[in-house]
Amino acid sequence: MTMSKTEIKQLLERLIFEDTCPQDWVDDVWGLSPMHGDSCAKLLEAFHELIKLCREEQLENLLKSIYQEKL
Repeated sequence: MTMSKTEIKQLLERLIFEDTCPQDWVDDVWGLSPMHGDSCAKLLEAFHELIKLCREEQLENLLKSIYQEKL
């Protein structure tokens, strides 16, 4: 069963940001260091673009690969 982009995005966000909202993560890092905060903002923007551009199958394979490496 193929997952939707929304489901995959939520799982990836949970994996990367744990219980923190992604934008809150960027804001927290920005508060500590504007230079690193800028990099975090760019990474989050790239994350969202990849979610938009990749097919569900590609994203699901990425997610499965990441989870398999953790086991």
